[in-house]
Amino acid sequence: MPATILSVDDEDDVTALVSFHLRKAGYLVRTAADGRSALNAVALEKPDLLILDLMLPDIDGFGVCEILRRQPKTATIPIIILTAWATPDAQHVGLELGALDYMTKPFSPRALVDRVDHLLGLRPAPITKPRR
Repeated sequence: MPATILSVDDEDDVTALVSFHLRKAGYLVRTAADGRSALNAVALEKPDLLILDLMLPDIDGFGVCEILRRQPKTATIPIIILTAWATPDAQHVGLELGALDYMTKPFSPRALVDRVDHLLGLRPAPITKPRR
């Protein structure tokens, strides 16, 4: 059975792009457009991994991440933050709240699939160039 990924983003074009590439890679993809819907989706069907935008209506991605990490049933779900918010402070807070990876938009769909594969234990860590 394929792994289930929950993609949380309020931008339809991003949701469509993420869903297309993850489905093409063999994953089952669920989507949510806001924080509350994401939390409800996780409660109904615990996904194997979350791809989470930070700038969401109602509960932002930081809040979703924090809520999931405080609950024993969801504390270990791998989370990749995928956001346009490219500040070092936002990245620091996201990772401190429990996300395992942080990608900024625009993004490479292939790199996203590689990171999903890695976090689900399907392939080694992607090679990234050091920042200057």
